[in-house]
Amino acid sequence: MSSAKRTGFFLVAGIILVSINLRTSIASVGPLIPFIREDLGLSNGLAGFLTTLPLLTFATFSLFAPAIGRRLGVGRAIFFGICLLAAGVVLRVLGGIPLLLIGTALTGIGIVIANVLLIPMIKIRLPDKLGLMTALMATMMSMFAAVSAGISVPLAVDLDLGWRGSLAFWAVFMVLALVVWIPQLTRPKVAMTGTGQVVKNVWTSKLAWFVTIFMGCQSVMYFTFTTWLPDMLIFRGWTPVEAGAISSIMQLFGLLGSYFAPGILIRQKQQSTSTLIVGVVYLLAFTMLFVEVEWVTYASLILIGLCMGASLSIGYVFISLRTAEDETTAKLSAMVQSIGYYLAAAGPFLFGLSLDFFANWDYLIYFMLFFTLQFIYFGLYSGKDLKV
Repeated sequence: MSSAKRTGFFLVAGIILVSINLRTSIASVGPLIPFIREDLGLSNGLAGFLTTLPLLTFATFSLFAPAIGRRLGVGRAIFFGICLLAAGVVLRVLGGIPLLLIGTALTGIGIVIANVLLIPMIKIRLPDKLGLMTALMATMMSMFAAVSAGISVPLAVDLDLGWRGSLAFWAVFMVLALVVWIPQLTRPKVAMTGTGQVVKNVWTSKLAWFVTIFMGCQSVMYFTFTTWLPDMLIFRGWTPVEAGAISSIMQLFGLLGSYFAPGILIRQKQQSTSTLIVGVVYLLAFTMLFVEVEWVTYASLILIGLCMGASLSIGYVFISLRTAEDETTAKLSAMVQSIGYYLAAAGPFLFGLSLDFFANWDYLIYFMLFFTLQFIYFGLYSGKDLKV
């Protein structure tokens, strides 16, 4: 293998392995909430906060990610982010509630640094493979979110690792990603450059705000639903293992949406119609959850999984297609993941509080329907053929 091919291989493999680790530390928590709650005596609100906390750190520290990328170089900054993520995953299982919260916050900081900078990294280093690599990035995130959700309970129960060992298991993949990413540390610093145009101020752009709120709605729906779905199914009579399995199946179907959506979207002049179709399917699928029949639940969750995978890819494609300059892409990525995740952070926590007060699982469905309508509204404008 020539030096250029070897370099390209390690870059692609590194992007895939980094992507694998961007959801596992969060998706693995939802099925284990009943175990964590019982062991540590958490309320439903604090249990929901376990998913909200990394979102708050996403939102806060994403604003610093472009500056970290400029200072260290994009490749070194991504390596630093995965190091923080691995440290947080280990720290949160070593003690009681304080270490759980501190470690969880640290995982969020690590994730957001890598997540914000992967998109401009792909655009800079692999511009001719933008659609394919965006698809692989979103697909790997969705795939391992599904795997982690599905095997978290078996790891804890069947392998007798407990919730601590189950959560710590995912550090293995983070170490693997760090090893494969090492060649990127020896390369010259990858800087973000413009195209001869003035870098835009994304904070004053209407389009940037629509893309941001669109991604926020998508994130609210994903993190709230994946956090509380297992508990809702257990309330309806499913076992913890069954609830974790169907959550995994839902996210596995998301792979189809996340993989095929970027290729379809990039070939379109504008993406508004595709976004509308996804939104309408969301509305149908969430409404079906009111019917407490097993096959209807399976059908609705399969549709929701497809839409969640597609909507994540749509958000990432918007960040790339709605900007012209690399630096603007990084700044829009940071803005999207800052404001968007501040919006998303409220979801799991607020629903947990509503469950403490009202003990009504139908509120979860109403919550999803409301944000689906916002998803459609902001997605229609974000999909127009415009540049920030």
